[in-house]
Amino acid sequence: MVVKQITAATADEKIKQLYETAFPEDEQIPWDDLMRLIGEMPLDFTAYYDGQAFIGFTIVYPRKSFNWFWYFAVSGELRGKGYGQQILTQLIERYKGQPFVLDMESTTQVCDNLEERRKRQAFYLRNGFRDTNVYRTYNDITMTIMMRGEGTFTMQDWDDIVDELKKYWWPEDINEREFDVRKVLKKLREWDILVTLYDGNQTVITKYPFP
Repeated sequence: MVVKQITAATADEKIKQLYETAFPEDEQIPWDDLMRLIGEMPLDFTAYYDGQAFIGFTIVYPRKSFNWFWYFAVSGELRGKGYGQQILTQLIERYKGQPFVLDMESTTQVCDNLEERRKRQAFYLRNGFRDTNVYRTYNDITMTIMMRGEGTFTMQDWDDIVDELKKYWWPEDINEREFDVRKVLKKLREWDILVTLYDGNQTVITKYPFP
C-alpha cells in the first residue's frame, strides 16, 4: 500500500469526491474550509493507494494528550475487501504507543442503521478501541467517543478540543469574511440548540452555548 501526505495543493478531485460522499453533510467541514485548515492546523491528512488505485484517506488531529481520529473513508467500491483494516493497522503503527480517540454513531440510539453502527463498533473494538461512555448529539444523532490506548476521555477533554478549534474557526473567520460570517453564525446558532452532552446513562450533562 502506497501512502501519500496530502496538502491543499495535492488534494485532488477523487479525494474531494470521497470526502463529500462518505460522510453526512452535517458531519462535513466545507471543503474550502477544510483545505484552509490543513494549512493552518497540524493535521495529518493521508491518502492510501494500491498501486495507482486510490483506496481512501484519513485525517488525524495530533495532540499531546491523545490523537483525534477525525475522518476515515474507503472508496465505496473497495469496502469489505480488507483495505479499511490495512489502513487502520498502518495508522495505529504510525502513532504506536500514543492514545487514539474517535467518535462514531452510537449503538445505544434507536435508528435505521443500527446494524451498520454495530459492525463499525465491532471493527474498532477488534482493533483495541473501547467505549468511553462519553456521548454527544448533533442534529438528533448521538455519537459515542471511542478510545484506544492508556488514559481516559472526559467532558473536560471535549471542552479542551472545542477551545482549540475555536482558535482556527473563529473569531478570525467572522471578522475577515462576510460570507463565512453568515455560515459560522448560522452553525453556531444550530449548535447552541442541538449540541447536547450525555453521560453513560443518557442523562443530559450540559448544552454548549457558543458565543
